[in-house]
Amino acid sequence: MGNDAQTAVGVVMLIGLVGVLLPIVPGLLLIWLAGLWWTLADGGGPVRWTVLGVLTALLVLGTVVKYVLPARSAAARGAPVSTLAAGAVGALVGFFVIPVVGILVGGLAGLYLAEYARLREAGPAWLSTRAALVGIGIGVLVELATGVVMVAAWLIGVGLS
Repeated sequence: MGNDAQTAVGVVMLIGLVGVLLPIVPGLLLIWLAGLWWTLADGGGPVRWTVLGVLTALLVLGTVVKYVLPARSAAARGAPVSTLAAGAVGALVGFFVIPVVGILVGGLAGLYLAEYARLREAGPAWLSTRAALVGIGIGVLVELATGVVMVAAWLIGVGLS
């Protein structure tokens, strides 16, 4: 694989890191796909397959944490699964209604409205929503850290291969 192709893999991985922060592209998946292409482009080899294995494990771990933390945080405040489902529906609707930030706005609105409908009080509904937001924020930080570690693993693989 030439320098231009390696640079392209790195650029795609950087786009993936941006995708973690701006949910326009699936960040970790994009980083993994770039690593897969890097592995397969030259026929693999022990170093490349090892790096892909590490990237795969990190992809699974980062993705699981991304969804588990908000759920646990909201559940700790007593929010049922239906509240999280309403947040997911709100995020999906927001994605199509408001470009770029719609996922966040719609998800927040869905969480809050579901909790308000359940609790019938603004204060406790906001506390549950805020707990979910803290979980989401921590999840994004963990996902970003995972993406950085994935890129670092690839860079080590580039140096070794």
